[in-house]
Amino acid sequence: MSDKPIKRTVFILSDGTGITAETFSHSVLSQFESVEFKQVRVPFIDSHEKVDDAIRRINEAASREDGLPIAFTTLVNSELSARVKTANAMFMDLFAGFVEPLEQNLGVKSTHSIGKSHKGGTSVEYRNRIDAINYSLSHDDGQFVKDLAKADVILIGVSRCGKTPTSLYLAMQYGVKAANFPLIPEDFERGSLPSTLHSFRHRLFGLTIQPDRLAEVRHERRPNSKYASIEQCRYEVMEAERLMRMESIPSLSTTTKSIEEISTTVLQEINLERQMVY
Repeated sequence: MSDKPIKRTVFILSDGTGITAETFSHSVLSQFESVEFKQVRVPFIDSHEKVDDAIRRINEAASREDGLPIAFTTLVNSELSARVKTANAMFMDLFAGFVEPLEQNLGVKSTHSIGKSHKGGTSVEYRNRIDAINYSLSHDDGQFVKDLAKADVILIGVSRCGKTPTSLYLAMQYGVKAANFPLIPEDFERGSLPSTLHSFRHRLFGLTIQPDRLAEVRHERRPNSKYASIEQCRYEVMEAERLMRMESIPSLSTTTKSIEEISTTVLQEINLERQMVY
């Protein structure tokens, strides 16, 4: 039996940005850890010329590799979709797989409009996300404490535990106004939360992390510093977790969690689930 690793080129084909198909493909392909996937995103396929270019690229990949390339597609235009499927690849058509069964179940035809999942600046939901992103950026790392009352959630934790990326993900994906505030040695010496946060305890959510992982992350930022030492990391994590327990603040370790898992837990714990209306 050959030990040669399995490799496949994966094409993400879309008449829009391709983000939807790419996200779906990541979820599916992550189930095959022994396979090495090379992803190629081909967005904005909205003409016969672009379809032909995509076909050429797919066929070139097929001629180089032992197995067929895999193509995830969200092409809405049925003519372009049928044309691209003449390429030498295994196709995973998200619209054929989901929209057509829904049409049968609902008894109505879909609009087959391009870009409906990204409505742009005309969408209230989109504008809310932009407002949330601006809010989260201005309230990052405790740099701006005005308007904390407008925060949907305030993330707290030691430096480099994942507060900023989680705040921005919540803002971009869900329109959640997420501020974040660092817990520092002065807070631990005082034995209490920063006074700025006392009025907003019901909006606090704590992020923590294993000390050894924290030391790795901090060493990338400030190598060989006290800030990055394992002793300092152990002290800060221990004291931060003690504060959270003392104040009964819900918390989560980010050590082995993806940003999607962290954000979903935050939404659930503080009842911030957003119902998306299309």
